[in-house]
Amino acid sequence: MSSITSAEPVESAASGVSLYRAIWRWHFFAGLLAVPFMLNLAITGSLYLFKDEINNSLFAYRYDVAASGQPLAPQAIADIAASAVPGSVATTYRDPATPERSAIVTVSGAGGPTLVFVNPYDGKVLDKVASAGEFNTVVKHIHSLAYFGDFANRLVEIAGGFAMVLVVTGIYLWWPRRQTGGVISVRGTPDRRVFWRDLHAVTGAFAGLLILFLAVTGMPWSGYWGANVQSFLGSHGMGYPAQLWDDVPKSAKVTEDILPKVGWTVEKAPVPLSDIAAAQSKQPIGLDKAVEIAKAAGVTPGFDMAIPSTASGVYTAAIFPDDLSRERTLHIDQYSGKPLVDISFGAYPFLGKAIEWGINVHQGQEWGRFNQFLMLATCLAIILSCVTAVVMWWKRRPLGRVGVPPLPPQRSVYIGLWVIALAFSLAFPLTGLAILAMIAFDQLVIRFVPPLRRAFS
Repeated sequence: MSSITSAEPVESAASGVSLYRAIWRWHFFAGLLAVPFMLNLAITGSLYLFKDEINNSLFAYRYDVAASGQPLAPQAIADIAASAVPGSVATTYRDPATPERSAIVTVSGAGGPTLVFVNPYDGKVLDKVASAGEFNTVVKHIHSLAYFGDFANRLVEIAGGFAMVLVVTGIYLWWPRRQTGGVISVRGTPDRRVFWRDLHAVTGAFAGLLILFLAVTGMPWSGYWGANVQSFLGSHGMGYPAQLWDDVPKSAKVTEDILPKVGWTVEKAPVPLSDIAAAQSKQPIGLDKAVEIAKAAGVTPGFDMAIPSTASGVYTAAIFPDDLSRERTLHIDQYSGKPLVDISFGAYPFLGKAIEWGINVHQGQEWGRFNQFLMLATCLAIILSCVTAVVMWWKRRPLGRVGVPPLPPQRSVYIGLWVIALAFSLAFPLTGLAILAMIAFDQLVIRFVPPLRRAFS
């Protein structure tokens, strides 16, 4: 009896050590792969949080104007913009948000879409820049690695999933186990590894939930998970209210095809068609009248207006402001001027609202300065976590080896890891598959190939 009783604590201790080592090992592997991507996301994300401030300072010359007299009509401004880029046609018009702001017209020509900034009072062209070359667009595309194709974007999605894994496993590793240091305090000095270990652990512990929030709310933009969730919600009436389109003819285009910026929930919503029969008896209402209709309908100033390019196209006014309650998309028949579909944030189903709210907070737009600086602090915590992780690893790694944390004494703990990875695969398929591939590589390749076993020890 006594021998059995004394064996139980030993077995329990061995199980605890095995679980700790297994989680530490996979925390290390996830970090090894995710650190470069997380650094990019944190740095570019910090810049994008202050996109309005950047525009109002570095690029004030193209955005700020002096209000003087009666502004020009929208169509006149669109014509000026199109003439500034020979061979182009205006595709969208952004009405000035305030009397002191320029009008922005997107024109499409042989060189691709171009933004033309026009003083709405004297018609002076303040600047021209390729849509893809606008500063905040460049930052956003680097953030998502969109410049490097779909494969790179999928890697960002996998890294976002790894960020969730790092937070959960990191909190487990940080959790106090009789130690007094490295929980809320940092021991030692920068020349010692324990200093970097504690700084890494404490930073992750305090910022973990916010990092997890950024990772989860960033997923809707991902190429695979985000696109599939968007499609599922839309087809099941949980994204945008599809019934609003029941009584209107729909085109093959979706809202994001015709506008530079719309809410995530309605990006894939179909664009209605104007009444073609009316084309025989009526003239198009024109851009001036369409803008007037949108303003009369109460669309918040600063909206974008898509200009129809075909006889069946529609005018579409849309705005995605900091105040989500003012988010709006309004499709207008180009002949009758009748609103065909009018959808606001309040009309979204619960999940559509929740995702839009998460995106708004993610971008620092929900609670003004507090939201911006909270997300900035989270980005800085990510950068600090990445830097401390690399320094900590560099200081502990054996010469000539990667320095992977040791394998657990009890290999049976990997059964639990396989189950967790399979469950994660159902929620986030690309990340889950990457984790499964890592476990398989660790167990079936590294374990049985002596040079790799030594290098990864």
